Amino acid sequence: MAIERGHFSSKLGFILAAAGSAVGLGNLVAFPVMASKNGGAVFLLAYMLFVALICVPVMMGEIAMGRSSQRNPVGAFSLLSGGSKLWRYAGKLAILTPFMIAVFYTVVTVWIIIYLLRAVTGDLEVLAQPNTFGEVIGSPSIYIYFVALQLIVFSVLLGGVKKGIERQARILMPTLAVMLLGLIVFVMTLDGAIAGVRYYLVPDFSQFDSTVINAALNQAFFSLSLGMGIMITYGSYFSESDSIPGSTRLVAIADSSVAFFAGLLILPAIFAFNPSTNPDDLSSSSVGLIFTYLPQIFLSMQGAVGYVGASIVASVFFALVFFAAVTSLVSILEIPISYMIDEWEFSRKKAVLIQAAMVSFFALFAAMSFGMSDFLTDFIPYGGGQKSFFDLVADTFSEVILPFVGLLACLLCAYRWRVGGGLSAELSRGDEGYAGSFVEKYVNFSLRTFVPVVLFFVFLNSFSQKYFAFDLLSLL
Repeated sequence: MAIERGHFSSKLGFILAAAGSAVGLGNLVAFPVMASKNGGAVFLLAYMLFVALICVPVMMGEIAMGRSSQRNPVGAFSLLSGGSKLWRYAGKLAILTPFMIAVFYTVVTVWIIIYLLRAVTGDLEVLAQPNTFGEVIGSPSIYIYFVALQLIVFSVLLGGVKKGIERQARILMPTLAVMLLGLIVFVMTLDGAIAGVRYYLVPDFSQFDSTVINAALNQAFFSLSLGMGIMITYGSYFSESDSIPGSTRLVAIADSSVAFFAGLLILPAIFAFNPSTNPDDLSSSSVGLIFTYLPQIFLSMQGAVGYVGASIVASVFFALVFFAAVTSLVSILEIPISYMIDEWEFSRKKAVLIQAAMVSFFALFAAMSFGMSDFLTDFIPYGGGQKSFFDLVADTFSEVILPFVGLLACLLCAYRWRVGGGLSAELSRGDEGYAGSFVEKYVNFSLRTFVPVVLFFVFLNSFSQKYFAFDLLSLL
């Protein structure tokens, strides 16, 4: 007997939940890092263009796949392809990918909890020390916080779509926005902040090159949770009477706004407290910026607001990042849970408990990849160096497979979907003005022409960069 599927209670619930899935470390930290290292304003312009021209059509396609099929990614790929076994495997890849992303994302979120608690208890000076991060991630004490995180995340998932995912998003997303805007207002009052604002908002087109294009495109695609199966699954919970095109635009605007304001927070803060900052010297890693550089920036604020004030700012920032990480984790883990409910007819409780056990098992190994286990720390050689188990999982599924799954979804929507009249028919449901509009023509044209080409190149270049340390753009 099939288990009844959940649905969002309203269009707003869907938008907040979908935006919550997209808003994560990529928006709050990776985006400012990439902006700082790629020309600031020119990167911002390129990012916004790629979101509008490439990512929005792909997102509309993924949400439409979910609503039309009323299934998880496996069921959606299978049904909309007419039962093709080959396309069903594409759906399974869209289940495996978010599961493995959740493995390393769980570990990073545990680190965030530790830094949040230590900032709240007045240990900011310790956090700013260069060796603190290595001590934190190599300590067995992280497993205490690991258990606490799992209880939080899977309690939300046990609540289902309305009482769990949607309720969490309705609370955390507005809270996140208020905290972010509050921090920005504070930073803007500091001497020197205007230098960061100028770098971020005034374009210098002499810095525009192929590196900026590649960075902006990767950031745009990854930050919107495309290729993870999240939008397909959330689309299956979306009301038939609501507009997919309109909701997609709002999700993209909400997600991009958080990224934009995160840049407006971090870049002015860096320039205010370290005016001699050279953007090229900043870590290219989100992890490096969160746990090593930013605590030093927060500590340097004590000259302006005192040690307690600096600790409060650091605490609010880490709470902000924690909320974003939790909303993303919940969304990511809902994908394999939805698969078990749809395909195996498990109850939600059974599916959630199984996922909790499986993610915990692999995440424990990932957490041991930082010195606790020599085997997992020096797990495999590739990309010009010895990589850990954590590195392998993060690089393979977050950087390489993600755009490949997005490419497959794009190809299915553009060339294989024949159920119910196809993509345009589904997007017209709940949106009377879509059929025959410029948006419909653009979506159909883009998904059939340049978007698959771009996604294929992103996949190839990510594969080449991660495993062979070679950037295909250097050939241009």
